[in-house]
Amino acid sequence: MPSGVRRKPQPQQGQKQDENALRINREITATEVRLVGDNIPEQGIYPVAKALQLAQELELDLVEISAKAEPPVCKILDYQKYLYQQRKRAKEMKANAAKIVIKEIRFGPNTDEHDFQFKLKHAREFLEEGSKVKASIFFRGRSIMFAQQGEKQLLRFAVELEEVGRAENMPVLEGKRMSIMIAPVKKK
Repeated sequence: MPSGVRRKPQPQQGQKQDENALRINREITATEVRLVGDNIPEQGIYPVAKALQLAQELELDLVEISAKAEPPVCKILDYQKYLYQQRKRAKEMKANAAKIVIKEIRFGPNTDEHDFQFKLKHAREFLEEGSKVKASIFFRGRSIMFAQQGEKQLLRFAVELEEVGRAENMPVLEGKRMSIMIAPVKKK
């Protein structure tokens, strides 16, 4: 194999070929390519053979960045370093992605005022730390007859938490459980 021409790592047995994988060097099937980047003398349209020759002279790889363009856009760069930077960038984005935690607070339709305030205090703490709160009222036996009372209690719960959270939906009755989801308000 001539110097400067490297091969892309092949998938292991049992792994699928990534359809988003970039073609490099001799895998590029177009007759002409548009070369872009910093390390080439002049950007423009080149025959593939000339582009490969430029890549070999620089001891780098010819990488097809955009195959759908006409002609395909290619860059001359170190393919392994490029893959490393892509993986590193993806890892950083994953680490910076917000992790949503849902805390559930459960009570009955006839919960007294002290218990209601106690659960409200906990919900406020959860919302301030950035977690979502799912407030649920469980109806046992015949207590399902108090569905309107349960709905009023959930709406009151959402109104009491208005300064730290906002209700994402109206109370929803699912079987013998009525619930409402409250998301934290973004701090400015």
